[in-house]
Amino acid sequence: MPGNVTSEVEVSHVSVHGFWLLLGTEELAVPFAAFPWFKKATIEQLSDVQRPTENHLYWPQLDVDLCVDSIRNPAAFPLVSAD
Repeated sequence: MPGNVTSEVEVSHVSVHGFWLLLGTEELAVPFAAFPWFKKATIEQLSDVQRPTENHLYWPQLDVDLCVDSIRNPAAFPLVSAD
């Protein structure tokens, strides 16, 4: 496994529409419309985010894993649910 990622991740803002993440010097919007599993999360749950690798984010309290690229371009990663 590669070494630890040195760039931090933090939640910079939360609104009724979503939240924003700071990934190093990059800020990304995470709209609830595109990422609905975060809509009912508490600020504590949203803020507890880890970045195990450069392109991987994990919210342990919510058991949610996301690829950073899916936040940058959610249309390229459509939500799929089991029937």
